[in-house]
Amino acid sequence: MQLTIRETALPGALIIEPGRFRDERGFFLETWNRRDFATHGIATDFVQDNHSRSGKGVLRGFHYQDMTAPMVKLVRCTYGSVLDVIVDLRVASSTFGRWDAIELTAENMLQLLVPIGFGHAFLTLSDAAEIQYKCSAYYTPSAEGVVAWNDPDIGVDWPVSDPILSQRDRNGMSLKQYLANPAFHMER
Repeated sequence: MQLTIRETALPGALIIEPGRFRDERGFFLETWNRRDFATHGIATDFVQDNHSRSGKGVLRGFHYQDMTAPMVKLVRCTYGSVLDVIVDLRVASSTFGRWDAIELTAENMLQLLVPIGFGHAFLTLSDAAEIQYKCSAYYTPSAEGVVAWNDPDIGVDWPVSDPILSQRDRNGMSLKQYLANPAFHMER
């Protein structure tokens, strides 16, 4: 099955379309194949899989893990649909503070590779959505940070103005606060 990979507007972040086999029974696809991904230059070792379910209007993020426990994520939506958004938090990057978005759905079966140095967020568009993602590092609470989903310096054009947020996401730092504290920076 052919694996198709496209670059996003932000260097290092990739949209992955797994090859699929469909017939009258349904479908089959490989969501991760170390050999095939390595052929495309993706040689990440994943150590943890996560699965979350969210109701309509729930927004999670922008989450990241700093360089004490840097993490690559391979994200896919297995039920419903989400607007998945990334922001470049690599201070030395020419695209620092810029964002890109893709709609991930159970139907389109696309995946998003979120590299080290990026914040990640998603908004549930359907009545409910389930997200599954592979992680290259273990969840480390002391390394986790949150940048505000609605920071005007990032300027994401979210299709909602009053999403359902956790307390942690409600209190995310601004991009200016992130920039002012080198301990938060995610440089390679």
